[in-house]
Amino acid sequence: MAMLHIVNKSPFERVAFDSCLAHASAGDAILMIEDAVVGAVAGSSFSGKVKAAMADKSVYVLGPDLAARGLEGKAMEGVTIVDYAGFVDLTANNDTTQSWL
Repeated sequence: MAMLHIVNKSPFERVAFDSCLAHASAGDAILMIEDAVVGAVAGSSFSGKVKAAMADKSVYVLGPDLAARGLEGKAMEGVTIVDYAGFVDLTANNDTTQSWL
């Protein structure tokens, strides 16, 4: 039973992403939105945790939120960038969702 985990807080300000990683199972999907997108930037101090999560989870970032923060083209390799339609698809294609606040 695959779950979509949605994280919206910066991993540099809150522990929501760490909590998500501690509870996400292999085969789950993680979507970073709003301020959480900074965690997907290549070379950041958090990118190692994202890379480790990609070993058995799918990791996505909302493209419009990257653009709104001036981070277009800076997402780390392996992170899939989705638009709003992709966000809807992720929600529809997973059995459940969990928002990490």
